[in-house]
Amino acid sequence: MAVELDMAGRVVLVTGGTKGIGRAIAAAFAAAGAQVVTCARSEVDEPAPGTTHLRCDVRDAESVQAMMDRLLEQHGRIDVAVNNAGGSPYVMAADASPRFHSKIVDLNFTGPLLVAQAANAAMQEQDTGGAIVNISSISALRPSPGTATYGAAKAGLDSLTRSLAVEWAPKVRMNSINVGLCRTELTGDHYGGDDGVAAIERTIPLGRMARPEEIANVALFLASDLASYVSGAAIECHGGGEPPAFLFAT
Repeated sequence: MAVELDMAGRVVLVTGGTKGIGRAIAAAFAAAGAQVVTCARSEVDEPAPGTTHLRCDVRDAESVQAMMDRLLEQHGRIDVAVNNAGGSPYVMAADASPRFHSKIVDLNFTGPLLVAQAANAAMQEQDTGGAIVNISSISALRPSPGTATYGAAKAGLDSLTRSLAVEWAPKVRMNSINVGLCRTELTGDHYGGDDGVAAIERTIPLGRMARPEEIANVALFLASDLASYVSGAAIECHGGGEPPAFLFAT
């Protein structure tokens, strides 16, 4: 029996959906027939194919509500929200300012919460409810030196996902994806070019970093009817994770 992920007629919001993993997620939902809206702090010249774009700072409650009001005015409903916006530069925790820590938490934890609250308010009024997918990180599952606050925020996001899956059931399903290393347009610069990327990929059991569309496929599944009984889950999408360091000791 063929299995198809048909999202025709559904309205999907993807935060940070204009580049990298977010753009791949937006494109995957559009290819499955959804009406896709992306949002980011700035305008974009070329939204992902088949999508429209709204400007929004997910860290600001008023900006989020204004964006959601506009989305609902344009489309009349919201069926899926994917909280993808996030990230952090590499800074050791002892060297980072209190303002830096606060901004990282706002982007990676508070922002997804604000978007989820706005989406949930609309979904609870819909007969078919909705689904929310939070893009988390492998950094939530293991030590994250250099991005400690980011890892802590993502761990909090996983915990939030589990709690909201209970609070907002049965109308809304909540899940998260713990994403591992993934190749994007910035990967080479971040890891020191092709040689640096290759060295890191040798540590991954599947032998390579993820492709953005592979993360997108997991998000598409979690938002689809195929995952109709999946809620409160954190799906690990990391190519087998990170083997214990002692395995490589000499």
